[in-house]
Amino acid sequence: MLRPEAEFRDGQWEAIDLVANRRERVLVVQRTGWGKSIVYFLAAKTLRAAGAGPALLVSPLLSLMRNQILAAEKLGVRAETIHSENVEEWAKVEAALQANAVDLLMISPERLGSADFLQKLLPKLQGRLGLLVVDEAHCISDWGHDFRPDYRRIVRVLRLLPPTIPVLCTTATANDRVVQDIEAQIPRLQILRGPLVRPSLRLFNLKLHDQADRLAWLAQSLPQLPGSGIIYTLTIQDAHRVAAWLQQRGFAARAYHADLDAGNRVEAEQQLLENGLKALVATVALGMGFDKPDLGFVIHFQRPGSVVAYYQ
Repeated sequence: MLRPEAEFRDGQWEAIDLVANRRERVLVVQRTGWGKSIVYFLAAKTLRAAGAGPALLVSPLLSLMRNQILAAEKLGVRAETIHSENVEEWAKVEAALQANAVDLLMISPERLGSADFLQKLLPKLQGRLGLLVVDEAHCISDWGHDFRPDYRRIVRVLRLLPPTIPVLCTTATANDRVVQDIEAQIPRLQILRGPLVRPSLRLFNLKLHDQADRLAWLAQSLPQLPGSGIIYTLTIQDAHRVAAWLQQRGFAARAYHADLDAGNRVEAEQQLLENGLKALVATVALGMGFDKPDLGFVIHFQRPGSVVAYYQ
């Protein structure tokens, strides 16, 4: 639940108003940590209170979905998810949708290519969808740093929806070229852009000669870093190598990547959220938008592929 003294950040209410009250199509480009999820959760809740159907949220990573489910619950939004790792729950979710007991359904973009989803669930939503949300909307664009071909299916779904259905696209990393590409694919978009600088963040770039130097730096520096944090690696092999090295040095650390089973990933996410780890050593499978308000640090074991990817 929102605290009584809570106030909207600059631009949040404007976005909610455009989507929930004026039923517009909006692209929100705001820095990570600004609160984009607050916008779509409250917009969905406002539309539901006005009698609209459930919202459909397309989100790229399972870790982010689990993270978002917890955030939705705190705001009193009844959220469910359908993805490749919870097939046994699909019937329950379908029944809840049928009973109008779901405020927001989260799916991965890959579900839009699934015959089961398109034939069974989408038709049930199509006539009463209250809101379409596209999280990490830069993935739609060929020019986006993390282009996902399955995101193209969102545009096809849009064509099946009545023009009165509001659409909310959100991202922290869309330059002018990406914004123009998204506009070309989703007509009538209103653009809300804020400053991407985060005064609370301090960035450091260290030039170390080889992997041995980087491992030594981690062992020496982690005790001085506050709280729990994330160390990103480019490969699964490095995630295991770094986690094992840190464990040998007495740190509570574990590896996280897409090849782990769902149970291990959920357990690792929970340990990070509860500060049970000093460091979660992860590939991008964790997602760069993982929501942990007291996260102490983020370290890239290797240099990201681009400045935009580093910012994200």
